[in-house]
Amino acid sequence: MNNINQIQEELVTKVMDALESIRPFLKKDGGDIELVDVQEDRVYVKLLGNCSSCGISSSTMKLGVENTIKQFAPEIQEVISV
Repeated sequence: MNNINQIQEELVTKVMDALESIRPFLKKDGGDIELVDVQEDRVYVKLLGNCSSCGISSSTMKLGVENTIKQFAPEIQEVISV
């Protein structure tokens, strides 16, 4: 059980590092992003500020957030905006 917790913690750390790497770009446009949850191979995030109502937020999610998270944590299969 302890090994599973360690693997989960490492995955969350990788996802948080990915979000930190893209946060400056979101903040430049008056937005931000929050990690809601990591479950197995899925990440749940919430766009904040201007990003939450932006017309291209779906592109931001797919091209920016999801690709960056997958670069940091290739085991992630899907990023879901909540």
